[in-house]
Amino acid sequence: MRRYCLLILFLCAAPLAGGERTLYNGIQLPSVWPPHYEDVTAEPMPVPYLSAPPAIIPIDVGRQLFVDDFLIGSTTLTRTYHQAQYIAGNPVLKPDRPYEMPRGATSMVFSDGVWFDPKDNLFKMWYMAGYTSNVAYAVSKDGIHWDKPALDVRPGTNLVFEGYRDSTTVWFDQEEKGPMRRYKLFLVKRSPWAMELYYSPDGIHWSPRAATTTVRIGDRSTAFWNPFRRVWVYSIRAGNKRGRIRHYYENPDAATGLGWKAGQPVPWTGADRLDPTRADLKTATELYNLDAVAYESLLVGLFSIWRGQPKDRPKPNDIVAGYSRDGFHWSRPDRRPLVPVSEKKGDWNWGNVQSAGGCMLVVRDKLYFYVSGRAGVEGTSQSGVSTTGLATLRRDGFASMDAGGKESTLTTRLVRFSGEHLFVNAATRGGELRVELLDERDRVIVPYTRKNSMVLRGDVTISEMRWKSRKDLGSLVGKPVKFRFYLKNGRLYSFWVTSSPEGASHGYVAAGGPGFTGPTDAVGTAIYR
Repeated sequence: MRRYCLLILFLCAAPLAGGERTLYNGIQLPSVWPPHYEDVTAEPMPVPYLSAPPAIIPIDVGRQLFVDDFLIGSTTLTRTYHQAQYIAGNPVLKPDRPYEMPRGATSMVFSDGVWFDPKDNLFKMWYMAGYTSNVAYAVSKDGIHWDKPALDVRPGTNLVFEGYRDSTTVWFDQEEKGPMRRYKLFLVKRSPWAMELYYSPDGIHWSPRAATTTVRIGDRSTAFWNPFRRVWVYSIRAGNKRGRIRHYYENPDAATGLGWKAGQPVPWTGADRLDPTRADLKTATELYNLDAVAYESLLVGLFSIWRGQPKDRPKPNDIVAGYSRDGFHWSRPDRRPLVPVSEKKGDWNWGNVQSAGGCMLVVRDKLYFYVSGRAGVEGTSQSGVSTTGLATLRRDGFASMDAGGKESTLTTRLVRFSGEHLFVNAATRGGELRVELLDERDRVIVPYTRKNSMVLRGDVTISEMRWKSRKDLGSLVGKPVKFRFYLKNGRLYSFWVTSSPEGASHGYVAAGGPGFTGPTDAVGTAIYR
């Protein structure tokens, strides 16, 4: 049974707002966009591009991840999904200032934002300072040890925006042409519930309100930039008989987008019957929030799943990963938490683990996920001390294609590329990886054969693959081909073809990281220098 039924009549049918119908990855969007569905139900969301992928997939943008079967023609490898791991020493940001104490000691990301600024060579964090109060600003050189600088907005504090706030999203917009609007603050307030937009050149000094919604919204609404289609997406908290869900609206301009009219945002996504309930609550799951960001060749969504409200602890929300290649439809193949709530009383994250705006950073060979956590007050549902912690995952490490002691293979669908250099992210200590290329009729292309392939042995997140007598793929540029990977005792996380000998993927690097010079990977191995 399909999760959503398309409306036969599109009462508010609209043409595409953000560009061409054919995307960078070959996916063709329908003429009416976004799709208009009747409602969000308990059935898993259909993902059209997985059931009918393009005949030939362009792979010029970013690393190609194996989070779904979009790229896979056939395989004898086994897919494994991986969970992020909390670092020792959490939380990394705690409330320790008088203005962080009102209504409950709080220094937590509630979306807000964590970004790396290459101009200042600093990690920057915006967070809730005091429960439902203020936006504050912190900086770090390593992403682990944070300073709260004294600023001039309220002298002697690190506050950059004062007053009541619910959810906020701070977006560091490196593609913005106007220097006074590099930072965008989407702030949700109540009385009435609305989302407001503010601009800043530095993330500290904010403009007067630039725009606001006039249609009532729900709390915990957020926003993100989809660079693949060049539109701002508003992740709007809504509800139906199942509880909290999300509605979708998009616009190329951040301010204009907030002027949507009643009925224009469309039903989008929510928790479904595959999201497990807690054994101690047996409450139907709901979608509390959805933050998303462009990572390499796709969008990664962080779904805050609500699993009920115990009487004696804060909400046990946790974060589940989702993946989208068209910007609307989500595949969520692993329903385990990517970043879990703790089940141990007294832990900083015993309740309400939720994501940061920007979602994650790329820090050399790891992804950094900053999340909020609430220690709770035992015996009540109160939040208690609310802080910010850090969990990490291998770069591209959401899913791997694995082989044991017997050599196994993965053959891609037909792909096309304009680069000459093939790179992989693989862990093959004690094993090996080889690769060959096939034509449209599955014939091996000489000299790109398994026998001529270099053998990769080691654990690397960026390594070039070559062949004897032919080091690069220059002769195959623009031609439809398949890659066949031969793997033994190892894990393959991603592959990509690029014009860069340094391995720059030209894909998006989420909220950035040390060594990157902009929103995409234009440097490759230079991040290690």
